[in-house]
Amino acid sequence: MKRARFILPNAFTSMNFLLGAFSICWSAGMFNGYSTLDPFRMGAYFVLLSVLCDKLDGFAARLVDASSEFGAQFDSLGDLVGFGLAPAFCVFFSYKANASEWLGQNLVLVVIVFAIYILCAAMRLAKYNAMDGDTYHHHFSGLPSTFAGAINMIFLSYMTLHGLFLPENETLLFLPILVLLVTGLMMVAPCFLPKLQPHSNKFLAAIQIVLVVITYLCGFFYITSNVLLQNIILTYLMILCGSYIVIGFTLGFVQRSKIIAEAEAQKKQNDAV
Repeated sequence: MKRARFILPNAFTSMNFLLGAFSICWSAGMFNGYSTLDPFRMGAYFVLLSVLCDKLDGFAARLVDASSEFGAQFDSLGDLVGFGLAPAFCVFFSYKANASEWLGQNLVLVVIVFAIYILCAAMRLAKYNAMDGDTYHHHFSGLPSTFAGAINMIFLSYMTLHGLFLPENETLLFLPILVLLVTGLMMVAPCFLPKLQPHSNKFLAAIQIVLVVITYLCGFFYITSNVLLQNIILTYLMILCGSYIVIGFTLGFVQRSKIIAEAEAQKKQNDAV
């Protein structure tokens, strides 16, 4: 019975892992002959569902007191597939399907950025497990892979919905690969981003809960065929993620010295014990 409590968080991690794998399958066109759904929207949808599952496995582990070293390593493998490999493949195959001529002309650039993003995601997750997980309790060191994957899928979907991901928009076609590069580098950048934590202020806590609920609803209804609703969801998610990243990294930069000093003080205290 003691081991049974580990089933719930590991089930969410397993879903995270499989959703990332199926995202790659969809974007690669493996289900084209069996479904009329847009493979790239489905690929992006699975990544966003993977984001939701990633947040739930940690919550479930704390809820049933089932945190473990196995769970931490398994979670990182799922994150690498769901937020490292899947978004990169989805972006690459989107270029191959929608702008093949442009891809042929810029293949070296796309492959380099593709490789940089995946390597940065792997390094970000390895660094978190090895050092940051026990060092910074209230901040992320670098952009979490979860947000990096979500941002790329949201932005790619927004461009596709508005007809911007087309061969004739040659200048705009550089944007998805630019976002992939920037988010990749941000994952390993020595910058701090505040973690989303419960507020003692009831008003701020209520706003945070409302935003979380709306975000989960947007994630589940992301695949809707209603164009207006799609636009509202994508716009909301872009504004929410963009605001969090800009404001969060700004606060992290302003408080950088304090964050490092607190982490060093905590480390010395732990070593002394």
